[in-house]
Amino acid sequence: MPFQQFVRARRLCRAVVVRAAVLALAAGALVGLQEQQGAVDLDRTQPVAVTSNQIPVPTAPMGWASWNTFAAKIDYNVIKTQVDAFVAAGLPAAGYKYINLDEGWWQGTRDSAGNITIDESEWPGGMSAIADYIHSKGLKAGIYTDAGRDGCGYYFPTGRPAAPGSGSEGHYEQDMLQFSQWGFDYVKVDWCGGDVEGLDARTTYQAISDAAAKATATTGRPLTLSICNWGKQNPWNWGAGMAALWRTNTDIIFHGNSPSWDSMLTNFDTNVHPTAQHTGYYNDPDMLMVGMDGFTAAQNRSHMNLWAVSGAPLLAGNNLATMSTESANILKNPEVIAVDQDPRGLQGVKVAEDASGLQTYGKVLSGTGKRAVVLLNRTSSAQNMTVRWSDLGLTNASATVRNLWTRANVGSFGTSYTVNVPAKDSVMLTVTGATEAASTTYEAEASGNTNGGSAADATCADCSGGTKVGGVGNGAANTLRFNAVSAADTGTKVVDIAYVNGDSAARTAVLQVNGQTATKVSFPPTGSWTTPGTVSVEVSLTKGSANTLTFSNSSAWTPDLDAIEVRPLPGTNGTQFTGQQSSRCLDVDNNTITNGTQAQLWDCAGGVNQSWTYTARKELVVYGNKCLDAYQAGTTNGTKVVIWDCNGGNNQKWNVNADGTVTNVNAGLCLDAYNAATANGTKVVLWTCGGGANQKWTRQ
Repeated sequence: MPFQQFVRARRLCRAVVVRAAVLALAAGALVGLQEQQGAVDLDRTQPVAVTSNQIPVPTAPMGWASWNTFAAKIDYNVIKTQVDAFVAAGLPAAGYKYINLDEGWWQGTRDSAGNITIDESEWPGGMSAIADYIHSKGLKAGIYTDAGRDGCGYYFPTGRPAAPGSGSEGHYEQDMLQFSQWGFDYVKVDWCGGDVEGLDARTTYQAISDAAAKATATTGRPLTLSICNWGKQNPWNWGAGMAALWRTNTDIIFHGNSPSWDSMLTNFDTNVHPTAQHTGYYNDPDMLMVGMDGFTAAQNRSHMNLWAVSGAPLLAGNNLATMSTESANILKNPEVIAVDQDPRGLQGVKVAEDASGLQTYGKVLSGTGKRAVVLLNRTSSAQNMTVRWSDLGLTNASATVRNLWTRANVGSFGTSYTVNVPAKDSVMLTVTGATEAASTTYEAEASGNTNGGSAADATCADCSGGTKVGGVGNGAANTLRFNAVSAADTGTKVVDIAYVNGDSAARTAVLQVNGQTATKVSFPPTGSWTTPGTVSVEVSLTKGSANTLTFSNSSAWTPDLDAIEVRPLPGTNGTQFTGQQSSRCLDVDNNTITNGTQAQLWDCAGGVNQSWTYTARKELVVYGNKCLDAYQAGTTNGTKVVIWDCNGGNNQKWNVNADGTVTNVNAGLCLDAYNAATANGTKVVLWTCGGGANQKWTRQ
């Protein structure tokens, strides 16, 4: 598909495919393009579809980390032994490349200049020696610190004495530079000290991110940042662009405990932020427990299934020197790894739960008509489970189904596939060859832009229904807005973004959907300024045509965006509940997933925190696994209405009534905007039904 760029002195004019509007790029960006291309005439034929040239994004890290097996008891010989076993097991050939030292390598000592000092009786030659050994095997080396003054080894000593001063606070730039100079390629920054000190996670990790970037610029060695603040302060709202990955939950296994099915599911369930994961930025549900004592082979496979469909980092944590061939082969399954490392970089989402505990997850893969599927049976008995093409955003046409553990095709099927799944187990499949459900393309248009132009210069060939925003000229922000984006239902959609980036490095833009939390999107090089490509994100839209997607950047280093293509994922469809009196939506504050978070009113934006699925079991489900809940099964006026893990209780069941009221099955009371208030942040409670407008809700 031909692309057009904003250039000097030549008129650009094309028709809009579907209503959209644009603010032309700022003068700084125009100058940058002119320098790279010169002033050329790009009057071309109107494109009719977004290019199929998907640009691979950086994949989630794969490797091994020391904590799950060794806790703080690590030294040169421990790590060297694991490196040798890592290589002997064939893990590098399967795609694993990081060897990450966790807590225990440092006891908090510094020299008079503030540089970290090392016990060379444990680390002969210092930390650069172990990094060099890791590199000698063709691998990458990772290291660990804390965001606070005192690290986890001070607050929770595990095999070593409490170590004050083992954090990087006050030394962020100094420590990041030292790590890079030692030869480390990856740094995990924990949160024990930050948590105790009450630090603001977003500003703290931004400072650490800036320090890592500065170290990279100084040494030329990229330093991948792993944010490890356990999901506190909602890092999925701000982690993209700041770090390659961020932890979404607490440790999957605490020191001294054995792996468990429940802990695995807990971390999987809290890793539910598909709109945050894209273009090389990843939710991190913590390290793998595959191969550790206490997990069966079936549990190991399910662990891999769930992490792979999530597109999560794959960081093994078992003792590689004693690993069985069976465990090694599970870690190395090439077809499961391919799903995890899919170059589209999206997170899988729950697309069905036909009965309680029988859950279907689907992941959109690169290419067309390709999906990965996990059928997860959480119940205590074997069950037949079905995946439907329509839930995955595919048409009801013949598709090939493949089992990724038998590594064999099971056949071609027209609309769905059913298989028996053992109790507390899962099946992983791919569905390929089907046709994508109908999508809609929205194209950006601008014309007459000149260096230093004014807002009047930003015009559209046919901007029916669009809105011209902002202005063009020196100092203006680069902003591109797609208006009147339509969705048949509220829920998660896949958006392919067509762009050109002929530079040698990725460029970024901030994406905001409606009034939701913004996220930074990365646009890798496409190869040249005449080669188009796409990257993908998942967004949550509201039903109707009132959705707006805005891309902006204050920098001149913005990619040339051309069009977006919006694809449905019907299995994620939900409903917004809008208060009749307030015209505001039933909302969970700030995308919080913590049990006990009270529901509130907020401006309707169609976000995942406002998209509710009403199930056949009378549950109102948000995020795919949190139920609207009458707190502690309360039955009195003023009982808080909160979110909680779905458990089947009557206090989590609701009657959605024809008169617009929503009544709790257990209490018989109405969902109520407290005290008839209408402002953002108004809390939602149970109250005796009285017919007031603050107890009536419109579904969209």
